[in-house]
Amino acid sequence: MRCVIFSGTTEGRRLSLELARLGWAVAVCVATGYGREEQGEIPGVAVLAGRMDEEEMARTLRGADLCVDATHPYAVRASQSVRAACAGERVPLLRLLREESPVPEGAAVFSTAQEAAQWLKTTQGNILLTTGAKELDAFAPLGGERLYPRVLPLASSLEACRGAGVPSSHILALQGPFSQELNEALIRQYHIEYLVTKDGGPAGGFAEKAAAAKAAGIDLVLLRRPREDGLDYDTVLKKCGEMMGCK
Repeated sequence: MRCVIFSGTTEGRRLSLELARLGWAVAVCVATGYGREEQGEIPGVAVLAGRMDEEEMARTLRGADLCVDATHPYAVRASQSVRAACAGERVPLLRLLREESPVPEGAAVFSTAQEAAQWLKTTQGNILLTTGAKELDAFAPLGGERLYPRVLPLASSLEACRGAGVPSSHILALQGPFSQELNEALIRQYHIEYLVTKDGGPAGGFAEKAAAAKAAGIDLVLLRRPREDGLDYDTVLKKCGEMMGCK
Protein backbone atom coordinates (compact mmCIF):
# COMPACT_ATOMS: atom_id res chain seq x y z
CA MET A 1 0.00 0.00 0.00
CA ARG A 2 1.18 3.50 -0.80
CA CYS A 3 0.93 6.57 1.42
CA VAL A 4 1.79 10.15 0.51
CA ILE A 5 2.75 12.39 3.42
CA PHE A 6 2.82 16.15 2.94
CA SER A 7 5.30 16.96 5.65
CA GLY A 8 7.34 19.76 7.16
CA THR A 9 7.05 18.83 10.83
CA THR A 10 8.79 16.53 13.27
CA GLU A 11 5.61 14.47 13.44
CA GLY A 12 5.64 13.95 9.67
CA ARG A 13 9.19 12.62 9.78
CA ARG A 14 8.37 10.28 12.66
CA LEU A 15 5.29 8.99 10.88
CA SER A 16 7.17 8.26 7.66
CA LEU A 17 9.63 6.10 9.60
CA GLU A 18 6.86 4.17 11.39
CA LEU A 19 4.85 3.61 8.21
CA ALA A 20 7.90 2.28 6.40
CA ARG A 21 8.40 -0.16 9.28
CA LEU A 22 4.78 -1.27 8.88
CA GLY A 23 5.41 -2.04 5.22
CA TRP A 24 3.90 1.01 3.55
CA ALA A 25 5.51 2.44 0.43
CA VAL A 26 5.91 6.05 1.57
CA ALA A 27 6.41 9.25 -0.39
CA VAL A 28 7.17 12.32 1.69
CA CYS A 29 6.64 15.73 0.09
CA VAL A 30 8.55 18.67 1.55
CA ALA A 31 8.63 22.25 0.31
CA THR A 32 12.37 22.95 0.40
CA GLY A 33 15.82 21.46 0.20
CA TYR A 34 16.15 22.21 3.90
CA GLY A 35 13.10 20.01 4.48
CA ARG A 36 14.79 17.23 2.52
CA GLU A 37 17.85 17.49 4.76
CA GLU A 38 15.68 17.38 7.87
CA GLN A 39 13.80 14.34 6.57
CA GLY A 40 17.01 12.43 5.94
CA GLU A 41 17.27 9.05 4.27
CA ILE A 42 14.94 6.29 5.47
CA PRO A 43 14.68 2.90 3.76
CA GLY A 44 11.34 2.58 2.01
CA VAL A 45 10.72 6.35 2.01
CA ALA A 46 11.01 8.48 -1.13
CA VAL A 47 11.42 12.22 -0.59
CA LEU A 48 10.07 14.78 -3.06
CA ALA A 49 11.35 18.33 -2.49
CA GLY A 50 9.78 21.45 -3.97
CA ARG A 51 6.64 23.50 -3.52
CA MET A 52 3.64 21.98 -5.30
CA ASP A 53 0.43 23.53 -6.54
CA GLU A 54 -2.84 21.63 -6.37
CA GLU A 55 -2.38 20.03 -9.79
CA GLU A 56 1.10 18.78 -8.91
CA MET A 57 -0.20 17.41 -5.62
CA ALA A 58 -2.94 15.56 -7.50
CA ARG A 59 -0.40 13.93 -9.83
CA THR A 60 1.68 12.84 -6.84
CA LEU A 61 -1.41 11.39 -5.13
CA ARG A 62 -2.60 9.44 -8.16
CA GLY A 63 -2.97 5.77 -7.24
CA ALA A 64 -2.18 6.30 -3.54
CA ASP A 65 -4.14 4.44 -0.87
CA LEU A 66 -3.83 7.19 1.73
CA CYS A 67 -2.65 10.75 2.22
CA VAL A 68 -1.52 12.27 5.50
CA ASP A 69 -1.37 16.05 5.80
CA ALA A 70 1.41 16.64 8.32
CA THR A 71 2.18 20.20 7.26
CA HIS A 72 2.78 22.94 9.82
CA PRO A 73 -0.31 24.08 11.80
CA TYR A 74 -0.02 27.55 10.25
CA ALA A 75 0.38 26.34 6.64
CA VAL A 76 -3.28 27.02 5.87
CA ARG A 77 -2.98 27.34 2.10
CA ALA A 78 -0.95 24.15 1.82
CA SER A 79 -3.57 22.20 3.78
CA GLN A 80 -6.35 23.61 1.62
CA SER A 81 -4.54 22.48 -1.53
CA VAL A 82 -3.93 19.01 -0.06
CA ARG A 83 -7.62 18.61 0.77
CA ALA A 84 -8.68 19.70 -2.71
CA ALA A 85 -6.15 17.40 -4.41
CA CYS A 86 -7.26 14.42 -2.30
CA ALA A 87 -10.91 15.10 -3.09
CA GLY A 88 -10.15 15.28 -6.80
CA GLU A 89 -8.20 12.01 -6.78
CA ARG A 90 -10.54 10.35 -4.27
CA VAL A 91 -7.68 9.52 -1.93
CA PRO A 92 -8.55 9.15 1.78
CA LEU A 93 -7.03 11.95 3.87
CA LEU A 94 -5.93 12.11 7.49
CA ARG A 95 -4.94 15.46 8.98
CA LEU A 96 -2.21 15.08 11.59
CA LEU A 97 -2.46 17.88 14.14
CA ARG A 98 0.43 19.00 16.30
CA GLU A 99 -0.36 19.25 20.01
CA GLU A 100 -1.41 22.74 21.08
CA SER A 101 0.11 24.62 24.00
CA PRO A 102 -1.72 26.40 26.82
CA VAL A 103 -1.75 30.17 26.37
CA PRO A 104 0.44 31.78 29.05
CA GLU A 105 -1.24 34.28 31.33
CA GLY A 106 -0.71 37.83 30.18
CA ALA A 107 0.19 36.97 26.59
CA ALA A 108 -1.06 39.32 23.88
CA VAL A 109 -2.92 37.03 21.48
CA PHE A 110 -3.78 37.87 17.87
CA SER A 111 -5.30 36.01 14.93
CA THR A 112 -2.86 37.31 12.32
CA ALA A 113 0.59 38.78 12.01
CA GLN A 114 -0.97 41.97 10.67
CA GLU A 115 -3.05 42.39 13.84
CA ALA A 116 0.00 41.78 16.02
CA ALA A 117 2.04 44.32 14.03
CA GLN A 118 -0.73 46.90 14.37
CA TRP A 119 -0.70 46.46 18.15
CA LEU A 120 3.10 46.66 18.27
CA LYS A 121 2.92 50.03 16.51
CA THR A 122 1.64 51.45 19.79
CA THR A 123 4.70 50.18 21.68
CA GLN A 124 8.41 50.92 21.86
CA GLY A 125 11.37 48.59 22.20
CA ASN A 126 13.12 45.82 20.33
CA ILE A 127 11.16 42.86 18.98
CA LEU A 128 12.39 39.27 18.67
CA LEU A 129 10.47 37.69 15.80
CA THR A 130 10.36 33.90 15.91
CA THR A 131 7.51 33.50 13.41
CA GLY A 132 9.64 32.77 10.35
CA ALA A 133 10.65 34.65 7.23
CA LYS A 134 7.20 34.41 5.65
CA GLU A 135 5.70 36.79 8.21
CA LEU A 136 8.33 39.51 7.82
CA ASP A 137 6.30 41.64 5.42
CA ALA A 138 3.62 42.14 8.08
CA PHE A 139 6.14 43.49 10.58
CA ALA A 140 8.29 45.53 8.17
CA PRO A 141 6.24 48.75 8.71
CA LEU A 142 7.45 48.74 12.34
CA GLY A 143 10.93 49.62 11.05
CA GLY A 144 13.88 47.31 10.62
CA GLU A 145 15.75 48.87 13.52
CA ARG A 146 13.22 47.42 15.99
CA LEU A 147 13.20 43.95 14.48
CA TYR A 148 15.40 41.00 15.35
CA PRO A 149 14.11 38.10 13.21
CA ARG A 150 15.25 34.60 14.08
CA VAL A 151 15.14 32.71 10.81
CA LEU A 152 16.59 29.57 9.26
CA PRO A 153 20.12 30.00 7.85
CA LEU A 154 18.96 30.00 4.24
CA ALA A 155 19.60 32.47 1.42
CA SER A 156 15.85 32.98 1.00
CA SER A 157 15.49 33.91 4.68
CA LEU A 158 18.31 36.45 4.49
CA GLU A 159 16.77 37.95 1.36
CA ALA A 160 13.39 38.28 3.12
CA CYS A 161 15.06 40.03 6.06
CA ARG A 162 16.82 42.50 3.82
CA GLY A 163 13.60 43.10 1.91
CA ALA A 164 11.94 44.03 5.20
CA GLY A 165 14.66 46.58 5.92
CA VAL A 166 16.29 44.58 8.72
CA PRO A 167 19.97 45.49 9.27
CA SER A 168 22.39 42.58 8.85
CA SER A 169 23.44 42.92 12.50
CA HIS A 170 19.84 42.21 13.56
CA ILE A 171 19.41 38.97 11.59
CA LEU A 172 19.62 35.87 13.80
CA ALA A 173 20.14 33.08 11.26
CA LEU A 174 19.96 30.01 13.48
CA GLN A 175 18.59 26.49 13.37
CA GLY A 176 16.72 25.14 16.40
CA PRO A 177 15.80 23.61 18.70
CA PHE A 178 16.35 26.48 21.15
CA SER A 179 16.53 26.03 24.90
CA GLN A 180 15.03 28.45 27.39
CA GLU A 181 18.57 29.48 28.30
CA LEU A 182 19.45 30.38 24.71
CA ASN A 183 16.21 32.31 24.30
CA GLU A 184 16.97 34.27 27.46
CA ALA A 185 20.51 34.96 26.27
CA LEU A 186 19.23 36.42 22.99
CA ILE A 187 16.69 38.53 24.87
CA ARG A 188 19.45 39.99 27.05
CA GLN A 189 21.97 40.39 24.23
CA TYR A 190 19.62 42.39 22.01
CA HIS A 191 17.64 44.19 24.73
CA ILE A 192 14.38 42.60 23.60
CA GLU A 193 11.08 43.91 24.98
CA TYR A 194 8.64 41.81 22.90
CA LEU A 195 8.90 38.19 21.76
CA VAL A 196 6.57 37.29 18.88
CA THR A 197 5.83 33.63 18.32
CA LYS A 198 3.45 31.09 16.88
CA ASP A 199 2.18 28.10 18.86
CA GLY A 200 4.50 25.49 17.43
CA GLY A 201 3.66 23.11 20.27
CA PRO A 202 6.27 21.11 22.20
CA ALA A 203 8.13 20.16 19.02
CA GLY A 204 8.33 23.81 18.00
CA GLY A 205 9.87 25.00 21.25
CA PHE A 206 6.90 27.13 22.33
CA ALA A 207 7.24 26.33 26.03
CA GLU A 208 10.91 27.36 26.03
CA LYS A 209 10.09 30.69 24.40
CA ALA A 210 7.21 31.40 26.77
CA ALA A 211 9.32 30.51 29.79
CA ALA A 212 12.17 32.72 28.59
CA ALA A 213 9.84 35.69 28.08
CA LYS A 214 8.41 35.24 31.57
CA ALA A 215 11.84 34.90 33.17
CA ALA A 216 13.10 38.00 31.38
CA GLY A 217 9.98 40.00 32.25
CA ILE A 218 9.11 40.87 28.65
CA ASP A 219 5.85 40.68 26.72
CA LEU A 220 4.92 37.53 24.80
CA VAL A 221 2.98 38.15 21.59
CA LEU A 222 1.24 35.04 20.28
CA LEU A 223 -0.23 34.44 16.83
CA ARG A 224 -3.22 32.19 17.45
CA ARG A 225 -3.24 28.87 15.65
CA PRO A 226 -5.87 28.52 12.88
CA ARG A 227 -8.84 26.36 13.88
CA GLU A 228 -9.05 23.00 12.09
CA ASP A 229 -10.16 19.42 12.58
CA GLY A 230 -7.73 16.54 12.68
CA LEU A 231 -6.15 13.74 14.68
CA ASP A 232 -3.19 13.46 17.01
CA TYR A 233 -0.07 11.48 16.08
CA ASP A 234 -0.95 8.29 17.93
CA THR A 235 -4.42 8.13 16.39
CA VAL A 236 -3.08 8.64 12.86
CA LEU A 237 -0.46 5.94 13.37
CA LYS A 238 -3.09 3.55 14.75
CA LYS A 239 -5.37 4.09 11.76
CA CYS A 240 -2.50 3.49 9.36
CA GLY A 241 -1.64 0.29 11.18
CA GLU A 242 -5.24 -0.90 10.97
CA MET A 243 -5.22 -0.30 7.23
CA MET A 244 -2.22 -2.63 6.98
CA GLY A 245 -3.92 -5.19 9.20
CA CYS A 246 -1.67 -4.44 12.17
CA LYS A 247 -4.32 -4.21 14.88
